[in-house]
Amino acid sequence: MTSAPRENHASGAADPGTLVVMAWSAEAPDGDMPYLLAYSLGDVPGGPEAATAAVERLLEDNGLPADGDVVDGAARPDLPVGLFVDGDQAVVTMVGFSARCLPPREWLAAVAERGYAYFLFTTRPWPRAEPGKAVAPEALAAFAGAEETLNAAAHVVLPARDPHD
Repeated sequence: MTSAPRENHASGAADPGTLVVMAWSAEAPDGDMPYLLAYSLGDVPGGPEAATAAVERLLEDNGLPADGDVVDGAARPDLPVGLFVDGDQAVVTMVGFSARCLPPREWLAAVAERGYAYFLFTTRPWPRAEPGKAVAPEALAAFAGAEETLNAAAHVVLPARDPHD
């Protein structure tokens, strides 16, 4: 599992704090599923509540409902959210946010096979999972699988693209 801090957010927009993207894959009945999880550390002056509000706004500005419903990115070509896989890097882009991470080989293989990743961007801060620090699989499963996380998140089946196409 790897993570990377956000590279930017829209100037003038509420500050969501440090945004992190983490990639992993998990077994599914039809082969490995590649996942991406984005979240804030909640490290803003207004605390976790302010970070939550800022992430909600960021998602809203990108046409992503943070209500647990799944958005099919392939069926929405106008969706301003993208996933680019370039060599051993994954890059997630949206208006006001861009992050790059180095996913594990298993994730790269799964996204190459499927052509997409399941992207979960939650408004729920996770201050314990900092960029560059290992996250135990049990901790990731507990956070990513928690009802509070899932119900306060945008869920997107996000097609993977080659940035050179």
